[in-house]
Amino acid sequence: MPRVDFDSLPDSARVWVYGSDRELGEGGEKQLLSTVDSFLDQWKAHGTPLSSSRDWREGRFLTVAVDQKQAGASGCSIDGLFRNLKDLEKTLDAQLVPSGLVYFRGRDGHVRAVSRNEFSDAAARGEIDNETEVFDLSVTTLGEWKGRFKSRAEDSWHRALMPDPG
Repeated sequence: MPRVDFDSLPDSARVWVYGSDRELGEGGEKQLLSTVDSFLDQWKAHGTPLSSSRDWREGRFLTVAVDQKQAGASGCSIDGLFRNLKDLEKTLDAQLVPSGLVYFRGRDGHVRAVSRNEFSDAAARGEIDNETEVFDLSVTTLGEWKGRFKSRAEDSWHRALMPDPG
């Protein structure tokens, strides 16, 4: 089944968000998106084509979505996506699959990827505050993605990594 327009998917669509630990640059982005598009064009679950799409943001975030009303992605089909992205990591020299990194926009306007401890330390130094824009890769539906993929630290689970104001 051909890919569909990302914006045409319902809010109930299942999403997986992957963050790159670094900006990929134009060449890396083209390679990633070409590979992902080819995968999505033939993506099936138990022989049934999946109605899917992808979105690329900030030079770092790949969101893959599947309309579960049409056909749901199975464990094996999700593993196929995971393997495909894992294989790309070496070529792109970037980490894409779940890594435990925390993503936020620094004061210089660039998206940063750091460990939880580094995020907490930066917050303790005042480099991150409640207004800092953060990215939540744990969203699981398109509706959640639209509502909280990007938010203020104060309105996200990231707040738990920050020191209490005192």
